[in-house]
Amino acid sequence: QVASALSPYFGTKTRYEDVNPGLLSDPEAPQRDPELLEGSCTPVQLVALIRHGTRYPTAKQIRKLRQLHGMLQARGPGHDRPGNASDRDLGAALADWPLWYADWMDGQLVEKGRQDMRQLALRLASLFPALFSRENYSRLRLITSSKHRCVDSGSAFLRGLWEHYHPGLSPPDVSDMECGPPSINDKLMRFFDHCKKFLTEVERNATALYHVEAFKTGPEMQSILKKVAAVLQVPVNNLNADLIQVAFFTCSFDLAIRGVKSPWCDVFDIDDAKVLEYLNDLKQYWKRGYGYTINSRSSCTLFQDIFQHLDKAVEEKQRSQPVSSPIVLQFGHAETLLPLLSLMGYFKDKEPLTAYNYKEQIHRKFRSGHIVPYASNLIFVLYHCENAKTPQEEFQVQILLNEKVLPLAHSQETVSLYEDLKNHYKDILQSCQTSEECELPKVNSTSDEL
Repeated sequence: QVASALSPYFGTKTRYEDVNPGLLSDPEAPQRDPELLEGSCTPVQLVALIRHGTRYPTAKQIRKLRQLHGMLQARGPGHDRPGNASDRDLGAALADWPLWYADWMDGQLVEKGRQDMRQLALRLASLFPALFSRENYSRLRLITSSKHRCVDSGSAFLRGLWEHYHPGLSPPDVSDMECGPPSINDKLMRFFDHCKKFLTEVERNATALYHVEAFKTGPEMQSILKKVAAVLQVPVNNLNADLIQVAFFTCSFDLAIRGVKSPWCDVFDIDDAKVLEYLNDLKQYWKRGYGYTINSRSSCTLFQDIFQHLDKAVEEKQRSQPVSSPIVLQFGHAETLLPLLSLMGYFKDKEPLTAYNYKEQIHRKFRSGHIVPYASNLIFVLYHCENAKTPQEEFQVQILLNEKVLPLAHSQETVSLYEDLKNHYKDILQSCQTSEECELPKVNSTSDEL
């Protein structure tokens, strides 16, 4: 495995194994969290939200990369340029480094991303053998965002499970598997696209990401701009924060997709990487996290949907019926997971992330790369506990993030009675109606004389 010292700072472009380094030695063996319940409590249902695996850059990123590459190649011969020899050599290496990205790649799942999903499937099946039993295979429920990278992630996950049941045999086409292919549901997996208030007040509002834009022109970014201009030997006015960010992401894409350390990684040191990580986190914070209430409130439907699955399983168990959907797998995006985790109160810092408190936020909780790397997963496990003293204690829940038990945001406990968890999130479960939350405030009709 090629590693880069910059790897921990790639934000949402981080490889899963950089968050779970234990997987480097054996990516198919689960690292069982010692906090996971066992013994008299058996898992009866698993509801998982899974971000797609490693993907290609989007067409927009590829365009910016071409622009940067073109700028390097337009510089003319290098020997008569000012600056030191090592800068000259790096500039030359970058101009010669092949630009292998093409427009068709536009955010699609790469082979490494299929592998991310296959291996996740194998690990979860080993971790929860009773749930992922052969007879439950046909009861599997798969839901996915309409984006190809999510549909393809779901299919790759299914192939991984198939291998788990039939080691050594090559899996059939997903449409021929007994559980059927993933069904598309953008209202759940891309709820943000269906929320008028979010689209108007955040997505399409030029001032919503004020802090992102301010940080791009702030002192931390300006010093990186100057430094990179010197290294690339291009006028500093030809560069901007977006191009710097694309250069940084190129290091991450070359590493995540092809496992090579590109010369782009040598342009930045760790301090630069921390600043660029903050720029990425600022965007996630204001657009998907705690920056605006609507970011997380738009995910209520998804949160309620998860609890509808759990409720149904509890009812079925209480009536001594088999659980009809023991495994629910939902494939989405970083933008699906971050709002949901914010809604639930996770990774909340005392102070908001702003363009002006980079130094104070160096130890922040909200680090998107540690929360939603490629293939990140949020899993709700419902347990039925045999020798419960009271009916309340019969059903318990654990939440896992990236295969590690996530202590509950409100109590720091690693397990909760199902009733207590529902009680804690009563407000979201009962009084958060997406239709109302996402409605635009009514404009006063008397304002037309302005």
